[in-house]
Amino acid sequence: MGPLAVTQLLALISLTVALDNGLLKTPPMGWMAWERFRCDIACIDDPKNCISEGLFRDMADRLSEDGWKELGYEYVIIDDCWMSRLRDKQGRMQPEPSRFPGGIAQLAKYIHDRGLKLGIYADIGTHTCMGYPGTTLDKIDIDAQTFASWGVDYLKFDGCSSNAVEQMLGYPLMSKALNATGRPMAYSCSWPVYVGGLPPNVNYTFLGDICHLWRNYYDIQDSWDSVLSIVDWFSNNQDDLQPAAGPGQWNDPDMLIIGNFGLSVDQARSQMALWAIMAAPLIMSNDLRNLDNSARTILQNKMAIAINQDPMGIQGRRLLQEKSHVEVYWRPLSQSASALVFLSRRTDMPYLYHSSLGKLSYDAGNYEAYDVFTGATVTGLNATTEFTFSINPSGVVMWYVYPKKASKQTKVLRKTSKLTWQKTVPRHRIVL
Repeated sequence: MGPLAVTQLLALISLTVALDNGLLKTPPMGWMAWERFRCDIACIDDPKNCISEGLFRDMADRLSEDGWKELGYEYVIIDDCWMSRLRDKQGRMQPEPSRFPGGIAQLAKYIHDRGLKLGIYADIGTHTCMGYPGTTLDKIDIDAQTFASWGVDYLKFDGCSSNAVEQMLGYPLMSKALNATGRPMAYSCSWPVYVGGLPPNVNYTFLGDICHLWRNYYDIQDSWDSVLSIVDWFSNNQDDLQPAAGPGQWNDPDMLIIGNFGLSVDQARSQMALWAIMAAPLIMSNDLRNLDNSARTILQNKMAIAINQDPMGIQGRRLLQEKSHVEVYWRPLSQSASALVFLSRRTDMPYLYHSSLGKLSYDAGNYEAYDVFTGATVTGLNATTEFTFSINPSGVVMWYVYPKKASKQTKVLRKTSKLTWQKTVPRHRIVL
């Protein structure tokens, strides 16, 4: 197919493909198998941790019973390695029967019965990244219809074993096919990462029309170095990436690895804070059955979640890189509020950081700040007030900042022992 034909076909697709089905007006939240459980299919030797219906039932139970669902963590997402090596006689994908004996539709019912949603994985190529059957261009419609018939709520569409033309055609065609099923499904596209993640190779305006979220950069690994490499790439390219995000269309820096093996408690707080600032999907990949209290506390921090879920949906930015190796990140929020994250890139000792809101481009006026991880309220702030606090190595201080005139609306933030989540109010607010 020549370049002109491809361009003409894309133009035709774009007229009918807009994926405005009302989903993901705030970043999605939930749990995904990949980073923690990868492609473990050894169910005889490792039955509790292999990719099987038992694993996803376990995680659904934990989300529904341990306070996650009420905070917004609602998706249970299957990643690679769930399929049989062969399609059925009608050409449809099918789960590996030894590991999913009840089938995906039954698993979806189990998850829906707990007030949660099911996500699944497919790949535009001939094979998935781990060698399972892919979705070639001629299989897009039947795969979309199959997922809808099973009750799937979210599709992660990867791009291994495909070329640039197949990706250029396949990602919008799958969007159109999902729409045509009549079932609202969130659509996560991996297209950008396969073409470098940046314009001109990525048209983020077009991507926002066909996908709800997209992977821009390489997979996260269970290490602080991996978290920092992702943060650096997003920050270094924020002028291209930040405008692309908004309600219904999100940049995805990949999964939360909090609660696994590679992050200290301070580093875990840092990932949570930075993902909140970036308006990133909060998709955990950990073992919810064996989560320690510190990881649970971080992941269930109501104010960090509320900042992430702010209804304006404006992605934050890195403001400063200080010579002291402290970096400052900022995000505007609803009702004239904002969030600040002060990240220490140091590796030696806690650092006393000095600044003022005026140095961070805040307008003149009176402010208060709520410390997201300590629950303390900082009063008496104006643009010129000098403040000082200590930041641990590879740690953060995170503030929710609001004008003093709004303090009556937000004074409840001081009563941290009585915080409750109300999904019916703007999501950056927490009320009694």
